[in-house]
Amino acid sequence: MKKALVIGGGVAGCAAAHHLTMMGGWDVLLVEAAPFLGAGVRTNWFGGHPYTFGPRHFLTQNRAVYDYMDAIVPLRSCADHQFITYVERDNAFYNYPIHEDDIAKMPDRDKIAEERKNAVGVENAKDLEAYWIGSVGQTLFDKFIDGYNKKMWLVDDCKKIDTFNWSPKGVTIKSGPRAAWDTAMSAYPYAEDGYNKYFDYAVQGVKVLLNTKIERYDIPNRTVWLKGEKMTFDVIVNAISPDEIFDKCHGELKYIGRDFHKIVFPTEHVFPEHVYFLYYANDEQFTRLVEYKKMTHHKSPTTLIGMEIPSLNGRHYPLPFKKDIALASKYFEMMPDHVYSIGRNGSYRYGLDIDDCIEQAMIMARQIKEGGRDYPVPMEIWR
Repeated sequence: MKKALVIGGGVAGCAAAHHLTMMGGWDVLLVEAAPFLGAGVRTNWFGGHPYTFGPRHFLTQNRAVYDYMDAIVPLRSCADHQFITYVERDNAFYNYPIHEDDIAKMPDRDKIAEERKNAVGVENAKDLEAYWIGSVGQTLFDKFIDGYNKKMWLVDDCKKIDTFNWSPKGVTIKSGPRAAWDTAMSAYPYAEDGYNKYFDYAVQGVKVLLNTKIERYDIPNRTVWLKGEKMTFDVIVNAISPDEIFDKCHGELKYIGRDFHKIVFPTEHVFPEHVYFLYYANDEQFTRLVEYKKMTHHKSPTTLIGMEIPSLNGRHYPLPFKKDIALASKYFEMMPDHVYSIGRNGSYRYGLDIDDCIEQAMIMARQIKEGGRDYPVPMEIWR
């Protein structure tokens, strides 16, 4: 039997463990520092309501990934879901991504039309501000992008954000129906406890150590020390921040965290019928509100709203800044063959969701079967 170590028990770690065991011939050990599997995707309860740490709908364009999850945790479509943004200067809620129908209703629509007509494009953009102004003009940038991204990334100027391939281009101004994310499949588990069954299912046949931290790493030799014992593996799959497995030898990778507040309201619903998320692009401290019943279909005369406030509490969102990405790359360059780093933190990639973590695990398994790695770590298709 070959031996594999999986570091981290969120979606990425559990998916990696599952795909390794499905190949057969692997003795898999999964180590998780928390007392549970699933990280922020695990369903908990408050006021009788099921919730996760932030919204966790299943959004993908990959049919194989959708079918994989659906076979384990049956999924219910929520393709009708809408995102809306509150713009205080107009005292109005508008669709996001920005929609032509909403622009036509804006009090400064003529100014916006002129700015869009004269937009210089994004080819020479060096930062997020130039990227958006060059695409949609100053006014729409001010309304939808500037304030939101300042508080999202805890910066005082969007010029400090020097990558933007993760940010929808201005050409995503839409016309016509606007449900979910256009061509993506959007869903949520039927089960009241959400994805929890998946985590238990994925680690069948896996040795799982919860409440456990690895004491020492020697990643170039695929070796760790655990409970005082030196252990060497044929494959290591890392799903935590890569600086942690190299003792932060190049410096600490930075993340944005979240202060998460749960609020129960004395009404059956708060949001409009198809609205799942409300975004706030002004000087409020919070970025987003989520009404969980829209996803969970939980029946109750009350409803649970989650409020998210960006903070330095936790390592939830890798920074989309060139210097931080370059630092992460130094750690990836230290990883030898047969060491994979996947998931949002393992890839140091903002924007990876549940489906991406599973897809990475699928690709990892294929590469192991084929006897080699086609992509640098983290896998190039997500970089």
